[in-house]
Amino acid sequence: MAAAALTREGGEDAFRRLFRFYRQRDALDLRGVVDFSVPGGQVFRSQLSISSVSDQDAYRAGLQPVSQWKAYGLNGYPGFIFIPNPFLPGCQRHWVKQCLKLYPQKPNVCNLDLHMAPEKTTDLWGQSKEQLKRKGSNKWEPRSLLEKLRWVTLGYHYNWNTKKYSANHHTPFPSDLAFLSEQVAAACGFQGFQAQAGILNYYHFDSSLGIHVDESELDHSRPLLSFSFGQSSIFLLGGLKREEAPTAMFMHSGDIMVMSGFSRLLYHAVPRVLPSPEGTALPSCLDQALSSDLPIGSVIEHSSDEDWQVCAKYLQSSRINMTVRQVLAEGQKFPEESGTNEKGQAPSEDSHYQENSRAKRHKPNTD
Repeated sequence: MAAAALTREGGEDAFRRLFRFYRQRDALDLRGVVDFSVPGGQVFRSQLSISSVSDQDAYRAGLQPVSQWKAYGLNGYPGFIFIPNPFLPGCQRHWVKQCLKLYPQKPNVCNLDLHMAPEKTTDLWGQSKEQLKRKGSNKWEPRSLLEKLRWVTLGYHYNWNTKKYSANHHTPFPSDLAFLSEQVAAACGFQGFQAQAGILNYYHFDSSLGIHVDESELDHSRPLLSFSFGQSSIFLLGGLKREEAPTAMFMHSGDIMVMSGFSRLLYHAVPRVLPSPEGTALPSCLDQALSSDLPIGSVIEHSSDEDWQVCAKYLQSSRINMTVRQVLAEGQKFPEESGTNEKGQAPSEDSHYQENSRAKRHKPNTD
């Protein structure tokens, strides 16, 4: 297989070669991509801390009881945990709606803030929903503001210039996402995880995320949590150096990845977004209705039919990824800084997507 041959080559640009291979649009060979729905080979079952999360707290977060989850690891990647969709029926819809309707609102920060006046970005949902509902299959139709959304930052807002977080650029972290993250982290053996920063990435079929390492958090002993919704993607997980060839794997709607320990600081990338393997406009797990009987204290909210109609139209060609991090260890503080930009914003919309030190872009041929 072509991908296997590229992996065996190794060498200076091993990761980049595979990134470009999976970025291709025609005659793509996907046989070398790990599919956790049919585990085998380098995939093994991973143990979870079932007693760390009560069934009630799991239900409140919109999750199945941890005893019903399946979790997998990969040989050669200690600390990497893959959990195929553990969400209860209908609960993914809540997180999609939050990522499109609520989380982009001020005081949170998004890429559109870099070149639009504040009053123009206060209600992306309201400005986009009618246009999205009417949207057809013509790819030449102008994109709504929601479709131009590329990233949103939560909590401690990442500074794309300095690649740092700071105490003076912080807004309240969403309580529902914090609760979800705390339950997932606890199930993976990380009790007391504090969700302090979030980066939401919005992908389309022509999007990619370049090769990079998430190392800006001051505490690397806590895991990085990743939640995916909508269309599928190929995720590349590499090594501590760019010379090491990565392993490719599918990420489908509802899947959760946890990078901890040795795997916390590995190079990774998303070279390509793919249609759902079911061949339908949306994955079937997003067609499921939410139970009308939510538990007391649930952070999940029902979506109106109108709101879900907008979300569903958006997701027909898109994928949303939420990554959640703990920035500081218990009692840790940021070092004193001088002359920093309080807004922590980058000079251009694309800087987030530039690969490694230059590009992490949602744009074709980004690497």
